Amino acid sequence: MISKEQIAADYRIIQNEICLALEAVDGKSRFEEEQWQRDGGGGGITRVIQNGNIFEKGGVNFSAVYGQLPDTMKKALKVENDDFFATGVSIVIHPNQPWVPIIHMNIRYFEMPTGDPDKQPLRWFGGGIDLTPHYVIDADAQYFHAYLKSVCDSCHPEYYHRFKQWADDYFFIKHRNETRGIGGIFYDRLTANDEVSWEDIFEFSKNLGRSFIPIYTELVERNRDTPFTEEHQHWQYLRRSRYAEFNLVYDAGTKFGLETNGRIESILMSLPPTAKWVYNHTPAAGSNEERTLSLLKKGVNWAE
Repeated sequence: MISKEQIAADYRIIQNEICLALEAVDGKSRFEEEQWQRDGGGGGITRVIQNGNIFEKGGVNFSAVYGQLPDTMKKALKVENDDFFATGVSIVIHPNQPWVPIIHMNIRYFEMPTGDPDKQPLRWFGGGIDLTPHYVIDADAQYFHAYLKSVCDSCHPEYYHRFKQWADDYFFIKHRNETRGIGGIFYDRLTANDEVSWEDIFEFSKNLGRSFIPIYTELVERNRDTPFTEEHQHWQYLRRSRYAEFNLVYDAGTKFGLETNGRIESILMSLPPTAKWVYNHTPAAGSNEERTLSLLKKGVNWAE
């Protein structure tokens, strides 16, 4: 099994690759970088891009933290060990163009020593990528899911359908009875077995991380010059409010960061710069807004 140090180093490289590519796509803004240390062990590198040609706010964060796991997280993770190590890359991009979607990606690795030198540590990989269009465009949704299916199929033929359903269930806003967007893939506690090795899973994790740029570059270029009105942007802000609700109420990464004394600015980087809550807003019948809402549900087969 590749060491946790090597995993963190490769994730750090992926963070660099993504930041350079996003700067090239935007063509105006550059990432601001802040290195931080976590009380208790480890730290990370937060990179934020703001007020760009396309990206109103975005973050590409890397972290590698360790130390003692709080009791609340031990219960949540259903583990008894105290020591932990976690590393990963987390990305959220909020565009200023309503026809360009919000995108989120996370790749991560978690490890806990058993306390017995003769036993391997408890370890697993997790991650996912999902798309939150302000307006659902069928061709874009199909492209997104087909690309993810190809990444999954390169590792295991069952991964896409399994992880797609997992994403549908995970990225679901229960109090709104709607999905956050058109889903994607999500997985957690992925471990080696007779079919896939630790090296296979690590390669899958990196391949998923490196799928971000070709996927999002394509979606940005398709839609960045589409004209929009104030009404389109108003709808964009309403959809952003749903994104904020999910991250503050349900998101496991947000909860983990807060419970393990992570850096608050990095944890809440995912929140949009501007969002709106309008009482009992109902889209006009037959509108693109109404159609988008009708597609925010589980079980839509976009890839085939």
